[in-house]
Amino acid sequence: MHKKFAYFLSALVLAMLFLNGCSSSGHKDVEFIPPVYPPPPEKPRFIYERTLRTSFDVKEATAMERFKTFATGSVGSGFGLQKPYAVAVYQGRVYVSDTVQRVVLLFDLPGKEFKVIGQEDAGQLTKPIGIAVDRNNGTLYVVDNTARRVVVFDKDGKFLRAIGGTEYFHRPSGIAVSPDGTRIYVVDTGGVDTQDHHMYIFDAITGKHLKTVGDRGTEQGQFNLPLQAAASPDGTVYVVDGGNFRVQGFNADGSFKTAFGAIGRRSGQFSRPKGIAADMNGNIYVVDAAFGNFQIFNPQGQLLLFVGDRGFTGKPGEYMLPAGIDVDEDGRVYMVDQYFKKVDVFRPADLPENQGWLSSVRETKK
Repeated sequence: MHKKFAYFLSALVLAMLFLNGCSSSGHKDVEFIPPVYPPPPEKPRFIYERTLRTSFDVKEATAMERFKTFATGSVGSGFGLQKPYAVAVYQGRVYVSDTVQRVVLLFDLPGKEFKVIGQEDAGQLTKPIGIAVDRNNGTLYVVDNTARRVVVFDKDGKFLRAIGGTEYFHRPSGIAVSPDGTRIYVVDTGGVDTQDHHMYIFDAITGKHLKTVGDRGTEQGQFNLPLQAAASPDGTVYVVDGGNFRVQGFNADGSFKTAFGAIGRRSGQFSRPKGIAADMNGNIYVVDAAFGNFQIFNPQGQLLLFVGDRGFTGKPGEYMLPAGIDVDEDGRVYMVDQYFKKVDVFRPADLPENQGWLSSVRETKK
């Protein structure tokens, strides 16, 4: 018994010496050059900044946790993404839904905190999928696909209330919050056996159902397997109309406004559109799971840029099964990949690295 303990202790000491001293071993690390988009010689507009995978990307691991990671290849006691789907960001707080773990994970980068949301009583989640955040106060809205409801939390993950239910939803998947925080727009994917392919509008505070938009079809204002939604600062609500290979835009009251996109393999077209987001300038970001990238369009539906590639290594900017996307107050873009279990973060090229909510100094935003 004593020999086994001595052996373990020796292995632990050697491992910790390795982990703490590898940086001074004399080996010169290859300099990492972050990908930029578009690539040279074009002027860059976005720069890869970081990747989020586990709680260790927010708070520093202990010596024992580093040893366990080294010895077993696991993340130790760190909590990692298993099958992330959607992402929503509020003042440096990155919320990611995980359909396998049945929770929302909070990466609070400025606060250097990590939290698991959706495990308690009334706020317990069964299959969290689409998520959105009220940029006015950080209220978090989570679509529970299995429970057929929207679960509402405050910015710290405290359960507040639930909206909707089986009397409305068939297969709820996406959600958007109006810029003033008074309304939510819930996308119901429906299915091949139903005509209930809708967008529902609810009062965000009372939960009152205000309107049902669309049904199954190909005409303007109709849907075929809609997936995700995003609200622009001007109040336009954009919906990924997956089965029609397009994005549709609606006014705040749910009336049809615009549409763009078509099936195809060229830039500006869609093959498997999925996630969607809008930035502070009204530009629209659309994830395409087949292309392995996200495309950026202006409010008129004209392509501006695409970021990322399909690949097998999971390196920065490479995706196998991209899903969700969001753009924060500073213009940083957060891209989820289910296969590689990660969230890649891209910084606008004109935003200094030490500026914005992800800056190491919280005071920069006070």
